[in-house]
Amino acid sequence: MVLFYKRTKLLGSTLLGLIALPSLGTVALAIPATAPESNSNTPTPKILNVNPSELTPAYPATSPPRRVDPLPDDRNLQERLQENDYRVSALQAEYTGNLWVASWRGLSRIDPNTGKILARVSLPNVAIGALTQDKVGRLWVGTYEGLKRVDPRSNEITAQNLFLPSKRVLSLLVDKRGYLWAGTDNGLALISPDQGLIMTTVKNLPGVSANALSLDAEGQLWVGTLDGVVRVNTANALIMKRIDNLPGTTVQALAISPEGLIWAGMPNNLLVINPKTGAVLRSVTRLRGRDVTAIRFAKDGSVWVGTGNGLLRLNPSTGAVLDEVPGLPSSRVLSLAPDVGNKLWIGTTEGLAWLMPKMASATPHLAFTRAVK
Repeated sequence: MVLFYKRTKLLGSTLLGLIALPSLGTVALAIPATAPESNSNTPTPKILNVNPSELTPAYPATSPPRRVDPLPDDRNLQERLQENDYRVSALQAEYTGNLWVASWRGLSRIDPNTGKILARVSLPNVAIGALTQDKVGRLWVGTYEGLKRVDPRSNEITAQNLFLPSKRVLSLLVDKRGYLWAGTDNGLALISPDQGLIMTTVKNLPGVSANALSLDAEGQLWVGTLDGVVRVNTANALIMKRIDNLPGTTVQALAISPEGLIWAGMPNNLLVINPKTGAVLRSVTRLRGRDVTAIRFAKDGSVWVGTGNGLLRLNPSTGAVLDEVPGLPSSRVLSLAPDVGNKLWIGTTEGLAWLMPKMASATPHLAFTRAVK
């Protein structure tokens, strides 16, 4: 068991950039104390009779010079100034009805009814891979530098742990008992959220990387890995079942349907799998060759599928495409949160958007989207 490092208070700091201007010296103008006496012998200057048109400069009738690309030093400076990452990698609905939005520019809580930002949390590392909420409402944030716990009442980090199988956290899930599972790129960890203790780790996970997590009706954990899916007993962290030899191999998105079937998103496919036999029941035709990045079931029974090239709503019984959603900030979808504030929330590589029933197009949330200049 590994203890969490506690922090009682997160100290925010503000860095003020002070620019010291060089002192300006006084410029003295030498002015004669007395005007010179007039000299009657000084000749009077002649006034030239010049046509004003002769003083007007003439320009050749040629086009302006071609635009010159910035010099290498200037180009590097411009690239650094434009290096803002607007991806929204994780979304988490709160028990209170609000929505947590994890973007690579920070962590925010919004009112899904109005879109208003209610709070922001300062994180030491903004590369967020996963979000979840435990039974008492604390928010768990998986970053590429470890795991952090946030108290939503104070919006402060109250615990953090860097001693996972790997610092790179890819997935988070709270099981039916209230324990937290953290998936990394090098195995799984089971954590007690109250005591802040790592109870056990699954370092020899088949398929190594715990890319996605989902719970079945029996409360057991399914893990999407680099080599198929694995079922883990949540009581003792033992491997119960392994389904490999899937077309596409890597499972990067995972969901369990209300009927108990496994929906596995691959880099080039979407599979529906029978969890008991391990047989592939369906390869969704419209998703063949497409990079499936997110899968979520909605309350109306339909399934939303985010891909590297668009968002679709499917009939789960047939796999038929019911809708394909335009108007996203980016066609690459990273995260989905259906039925929050009567909206579907969509995180993309270029920001956040929302969609209401019967809307023909998604609407970007301007606070999380790259501004159009």
